[in-house]
Amino acid sequence: MNFGQALEDLKAEKKVARAGWNGKGMWLQLYTPHEQEGIVTMIEGEWRWLPLSPHILMKTADNKLVPWLASQTDALAEDWQVVE
Repeated sequence: MNFGQALEDLKAEKKVARAGWNGKGMWLQLYTPHEQEGIVTMIEGEWRWLPLSPHILMKTADNKLVPWLASQTDALAEDWQVVE
C-alpha cells in the first residue's frame, strides 16, 4: 500500500511498517496524548507548560520509541503494510 493508505491505518490505531526496512521489528504508530500531557520548558526566561500534539513514533530495532519523520523515499514507497 502507499503512504497515504498507511496514514489512514495509523489514524485507525494500527501499526504500520515498510517491507523494505532493514531493522527487524520496526514499526510506526500514531501517538495521541491525553489533554493533560505536556512538557515544562524554558521559554523567554520563564518556565512554561506546553501540551503535546499528536505525532508518529517509531519502534526501533533496539526496542526504543523515537519521534519519526517520513523521508521522501518513505513518502513515495508502495511497500507499506499493517503489522501486529
